[in-house]
Formats: sequence, C-alpha cells, structure tokens
Amino acid sequence: MISFHYGNAMAPLVGAEGLTDEALQGGIVRTGLACERIARMRSDGKLAFAELPYAEDMIAGIEKFAEERRASFRNVVHIGIGGSALGPIALQTALKPRLINLHSVKDREFLPRVFFIDNIDPEETREILTFAHPRETLFHIVTKSGETTETLAAFMVALERLQQSVGDRFREHMVVTTGAKGFLRQWATREKVRAFDVPEGVGGRFSVFTPVGLLPAAFMGIPLRELMGGAIAMDTVCMRIEPQTNMAYMVALVANLLDTQRRKNIHVLMPYSRALRDVADWFRQLWAESLGKMMSLDGKVVNVGPTPTVSLGATDQHSQVQLYVEGPNNKFVLFLAPDRFRHDEVLPQKTAPETAWLAGRKFSELIAAARIGTEASLTRAGRPNATIEIPDLSARAIGGLMFLLEMATVFAGFLYNVNPFDQPGVEAGKRAAFGLLGRPGFEDEKKALETSSGDRARYIVR
Repeated sequence: MISFHYGNAMAPLVGAEGLTDEALQGGIVRTGLACERIARMRSDGKLAFAELPYAEDMIAGIEKFAEERRASFRNVVHIGIGGSALGPIALQTALKPRLINLHSVKDREFLPRVFFIDNIDPEETREILTFAHPRETLFHIVTKSGETTETLAAFMVALERLQQSVGDRFREHMVVTTGAKGFLRQWATREKVRAFDVPEGVGGRFSVFTPVGLLPAAFMGIPLRELMGGAIAMDTVCMRIEPQTNMAYMVALVANLLDTQRRKNIHVLMPYSRALRDVADWFRQLWAESLGKMMSLDGKVVNVGPTPTVSLGATDQHSQVQLYVEGPNNKFVLFLAPDRFRHDEVLPQKTAPETAWLAGRKFSELIAAARIGTEASLTRAGRPNATIEIPDLSARAIGGLMFLLEMATVFAGFLYNVNPFDQPGVEAGKRAAFGLLGRPGFEDEKKALETSSGDRARYIVR
C-alpha cells in the first residue's frame, strides 16, 4: 500500500517553518470543494489521462503488436523528447535492471534492448544509431503534435539510415505514436507505417499510460496489466471526496501551503532508490510545466509555480544535503522510499574490528537508515519534509505512484488557480527556434532575434 507521511512538514515536529494544524485545516476549508470539482471534471470527461488505465482496447492492441514484433528485432530505439520520452525512460529504469542492455540475450529473456534518443545532442545520437544497427532495430517515433523539431530531426536521420540499409523494407522497422494531425501522422498514413494514437485531451507530460510509455514497456517485457492495475487502485484513493483521505489532494495541499505560506518554493524530490531516480525526473517536468504559469485561470498575472529539483539518496547526502540542512530555508524535501527492494546484498560477517558494527547488515538496512537520518537532520534544523512510501518496486507499485503524482499535479493546479494542462512558455521558445532555423511562417520571430543580437553583443567577454 502506498502512503503519504507529512508529519515532518508540520509545526509540532519541524517548528515554526512547518505548517500549523490550523493552517492545514484552513487550507482544506478554503479549497474544500477541490475533490468534488476534480470528480466533476472526471465525470465530464475533462481528465482524459485518468481514463487511460481502463482503456482495454488500447492495452490489448499494444500487447498484440509487441508480441508479434518483439522477436524480429535486437533493438528498439525510442525517439522523442520531454513528455514523449521521460515516462518510458522512468518505466525502464524503475522496472528493469539498470544495466539491462548489457545483459546477454538469454538473461534478457530474449527481449530486445531499448534505447532512447531524447535530445539533439549530435554525439549521443550518432552513438546510439551506430550501436543499434538499422537492420536489427525497430524505431518508435513519438511526438503528439507530429512536428516536434528535435524528434523530426532524429527521425529523418534514422529513416535515411534505414533506407540505405534495408531499402523499401524500412516500413517494417518503424512505428509511430502521434496525434490525429501533423506531419508524422500524414507521413505514416502515406507510407503505410503502423501508427498508434496519443488520445485526444492527453498532453505529453501526462502520456506515460498511452502508447508513448506502454509500447516500449511492452517490448521490455513489463507487465502492462500489473502497471495499470496499480494505477486503477490508486485512482480509487485519488477520487475520494473527503479531502483528508485523498492522498493526491493532501500531497498537493502540503506542497502548496509550504510554498505560499512558508516560502518553500524549491521542491526537492529525493528517492532512496536508484530505480526511482528517473521517476523523480519525470515528475520534475510534470510539476514544472504544469504549475509554472504567468496567468491565473481568471486572467490575472500571477507568475506562480514552485521550482522542482531532484536528488538521489543516499548519493546526494554527500553533495546536496549540506545545502538543504544549513543553506537558505526555502526548500520542501519529498522523499520516495520503497519498503522492499527486489534484491539485497548482505555484508560479510567476518570483517575488521573497526567495521564489526556493519557485519551482517543488509544494504536495504543501510539505505533506510540513511534516509531516516536525513529526515531527522532536516527536521531538527527546521526544514520541512515528507515521505511517500511504496511497498516495493513492482509494476503495480510504480503504476500507482505515477498515477498519484499525476493526480497530485492536477490538484496543485487547482490550488495555484492555474491551468495544469497548457505550456505557453514552452511554445514561445519553439516559435523562436522555428524562426532561427528558417521555418516558413516564422519570419517575424527571426527578425526579432536578429534585432536583439546587436544589443547582446556588447555583453560578451572573449
């Protein structure tokens, strides 16, 4: 069972920088209709991402495709960026061994290696495309708009290499996941390449339970039914009308009140498991793009949004925690902690006298002690923190955790009074890049960049 422990964010334990019981109750009263409002949005079909775990036809279609094609390829290369890549990357690193692509074919249970091109870094792109030979590779091209510049660039290179290697059989080596419109959809239709849908109303950062995340997960051998079962179980918790029992609402409320009432505007997600590191990275985008907004829902300039960042326990106890404990008191640390690991390591019984106190200990004990010690250190220093505990690192637990974080983001959008589903700031940057690259229709953007370049030239040191 997943649980949320927020005592260390409350004044009785953390002191004056924490929330008082009155402040928490006041927040619940002030936004007491939040749970009912979200439930109404759900019933009105305005939370499309929340329906995905129940999409039987979609899941079955993905399973069938992966089963039919899995044995034909040594590699799967997933090409996408942002929300089109962070979710499936998180699923891979959470649910498969960290070095899975180095395992033998037999140890991988004859499943293909899965690689991700999620940037336009020329060296990384070349390395992956060289390592995963086109003749042995299925390319999964993912962009909801069908026109994301970074994704199309990698797609163009992959397509050229495929055509050089296998000729007209390139169609057998490609599958796309995209929206109903845009270049990629038109291309897939014209070339008769298999295409999966990003459902209408599901934004990229909420798309992990669509073919964006589920298709590569299926090729990895991740049990989709268990993953979705965990999301469904969490859905019942997140739809509770009573605020104090709704975990997603309480995660959002504690984070929001610490930001708006206690100036904790840096939110640190700190998993104590390497497997959860990329889940935290996925959540960073979810929290940042959904909540960082200039305009409120009622048209006011508000410039709100906490800054999410990621640390890894116990690694970052030796790089970041000094700042968290003694630096500016502007952070809320949210720990992610599994109760059980898939494997454990036991220290030897025979050891030097100086390390006898460690003899026979398990690594799981050591990392739990490190986390509890960090929690205690922060709390004693008056630094608010909380913990989300998950029972294990199974597909069911990861599905539940990711659904919880998606729903908490929606509740947080309600509390900040912003639209958690748009991203106007990102779109502005895309338009500027289009102008710089000479895309037709964006000449004004290019002219504006050229005009400002002269002013910037005065502020360069060479």
